[in-house]
Amino acid sequence: MDNNSNNGRREFVKQSSLIAGGLLAAPFMSNANFFSGADDVIKVALIGCGGRGTGAAMQALLSKQNVKLVAMADAFSDRLERCYKTIIEEDASLKAKLDVPAERKFVGFDAYLKAIPFADVIILTTPPGFRPIHFAEAIKQGKHVFMEKPVATDPAGIKKVLDTAEIAKQKKLNVVVGLQRHYQNSYRELY
Repeated sequence: MDNNSNNGRREFVKQSSLIAGGLLAAPFMSNANFFSGADDVIKVALIGCGGRGTGAAMQALLSKQNVKLVAMADAFSDRLERCYKTIIEEDASLKAKLDVPAERKFVGFDAYLKAIPFADVIILTTPPGFRPIHFAEAIKQGKHVFMEKPVATDPAGIKKVLDTAEIAKQKKLNVVVGLQRHYQNSYRELY
C-alpha cells in the first residue's frame, strides 16, 4: 500500500483482501499437476464462520485465482448461515464462486471433520484454542492450510502446531498464517 495515499479504511480493507487472497492461492498455482481432473479450481473449505472467517473466505474468493468455496463448518448454524449470506450480499460476483449446498454446510464441534475432505485448501478461522486440532486434521488429510493468528493459546497447543508444521513440510503441503502486520508499512514505521 502506498504510504502517501489517503485511502479510507474500506479501500485499505479491499486492497488488503485482494493481496491476502492472492497470497493464499499463489503457492498452489506453481504446482500445475497438483489438481486432479481437467479443471484448475482451487476448492476451499472454511472452518470457522464468524467475522474473521467471513472476511478470509471473501479474500480468497476475490483473488484472481480460480477459487470456489465448497464446504463450510462452524459450531453454530446461525453464524454459518450469516457468513454465507454476507458473502453473497457483499459482492454479487462472488455468488458464482460459492458451491456450498446444504449438504456441505456442517454444524457442531465435529463439523471440521466433515468439511475438510471436500477441499484442497482449508481456511482455519475458529477460536485459537481449537486451531491445533483442526490444523492437525487438515494436514493428516493432506490439505493445504491458511490459518489465522494466533495459532494456539497455550504451550501444548503451540507444540502441537509446530509438530504438525513439520509433518506438513514432509508432505510438501503449504501452510500460511495471517501475519499481515509484518508487512504493513505503517505498522513497521510505528514499531
